[in-house]
Amino acid sequence: MMNIKTFLSVSFLLVSATQYAQYTDIINSNRPGKSMSAFSVGKTVIQAEAGLYGIREEHNLSRYEANGFGTEIDVRYGAFFDQFEFALNTQYQYDWYTAPLVEDTRGGFKQLTVGAKYLVYDPFIKQDKPNIYSWKANHKFNWKQFIPAVAVYAGVNFNLGNNPFTFPTDKGISPKVMVITQNHFGSKWVWVNNIIADKYMTDYPTLGIISTMTRGFNMRWSGFLEFQGYKSDWYADTVFRIGAAYLVRENIQLDLSFSKNVKDTPSLLLANVGMAWRFDSNYETNYKRIKGEKKSKKDKKSKRDKGKKRKDEVELEKTK
Repeated sequence: MMNIKTFLSVSFLLVSATQYAQYTDIINSNRPGKSMSAFSVGKTVIQAEAGLYGIREEHNLSRYEANGFGTEIDVRYGAFFDQFEFALNTQYQYDWYTAPLVEDTRGGFKQLTVGAKYLVYDPFIKQDKPNIYSWKANHKFNWKQFIPAVAVYAGVNFNLGNNPFTFPTDKGISPKVMVITQNHFGSKWVWVNNIIADKYMTDYPTLGIISTMTRGFNMRWSGFLEFQGYKSDWYADTVFRIGAAYLVRENIQLDLSFSKNVKDTPSLLLANVGMAWRFDSNYETNYKRIKGEKKSKKDKKSKRDKGKKRKDEVELEKTK
């Protein structure tokens, strides 16, 4: 999310609107929040996003308590073209569960989803050229900022074995679909929204929304606020998150976040630390090769033009 999602704004100002518009100079990570960015990582780019969290869960009515930790590992790969990516999203949790007359340990996947995302509309392809004569014209309010980038996502959830963290009636496989919007307000603010329909074709389908506002403080630090709400006939809740990300280098990001829900049946408190890493050597190689080809064509054209000029000059001298 913090993609750094904020740094995407800066990157889009620096990168020309070509077929490489999806790729940015700075890593585009979905961490540390839970929302998914509208933009992919770029063709042939591999990106890993991992986190470790601690969780405390208490249920006032059932009088149980659970304390534990979990891991989040997401892998993203840009395939076919820049607007498309495959994504593997996993979350595994292990905790110590205590209730009246019960003491036990639990472990299992809270999420195991494989899916794909496609950018349907990109408003950044056609950007207004800067006005070199007016600072005011370049910094005035622009209504076009309210036109978001739009992406669609479709995936499959896998429920493995006897899982204590999923609904009792969950099937082994269930679909997940999502509509994603992303707005850039100036060069510092990014607003991402995910509208989610999850676990359909099960007894308890879930509708949800995640809204994330990210602000870049400088080229290294950014912070975010996030709201998540979800509802089904089995369970409904609202969660708020806050956190920050630090850009170590163009391809490595560190992050920290905290999450708290509004209910006490159960109440949840999480602390999360993580890292995102991007491998883009193949993309950079192809990008430089194509740029080199374009440059060589321009050089050839300029040489031809120079040759024509010399020929014209010779003809002019003959007439004299």
